[in-house]
Amino acid sequence: MTDNSSFSELFGDVRLMAILRGMGVERSLAVATTAWDLGITAVEVPVQTPADVEALRVVAEAAASRGLQVGAGTVVTPEHVRQAKDAGAAFTVSPGFDVEIVRASHAAGMPALPGVATPGEVQQAVKEGLSWLKAFPASLLGTGWFGAIRGPFPQVTFVATGGMDAASAPAFLQAGVRVVAVGSALEDPAQLPALAQLLAAQG
Repeated sequence: MTDNSSFSELFGDVRLMAILRGMGVERSLAVATTAWDLGITAVEVPVQTPADVEALRVVAEAAASRGLQVGAGTVVTPEHVRQAKDAGAAFTVSPGFDVEIVRASHAAGMPALPGVATPGEVQQAVKEGLSWLKAFPASLLGTGWFGAIRGPFPQVTFVATGGMDAASAPAFLQAGVRVVAVGSALEDPAQLPALAQLLAAQG
């Protein structure tokens, strides 16, 4: 069995995570810095291309200098797990639940945060020993999904990912989501004050 309860420590009291998808090295570092300066300590860099892997490496090095950790996202193959580890990732995030990837990540010393969207997937993940799961795509699942799923699975802590921004995040947090992952919102100057206010309110 695998155990990813270490996400409790990784996220701490911060209720937001930043996702830097396909931004390239320079932009990824700039947006990561924006997130860190806001107080968002957890950053995910999806690794779908060689350029993404290099961005992960650079962002992970910058995070280490601040005493922070970075995760690799869209990890869907064993090769992605290897690349994430080599690039300095501290955890992995996947769009769906694949027990092979969860176990490979765990074996590499990186807790895995797999995606789920159905009770069956949640049940399989719990059976594997996981207590933190990514709900994806959260904007389509809706806030009501979390209340419904909490009944049979009260031990699971959720990160809401997919279509989240400063406007939608509060409703998901109020619905019991522990962390909301935001991406393009960090590049929108109009949303930054709202994100900062949200962080302050949740702190």
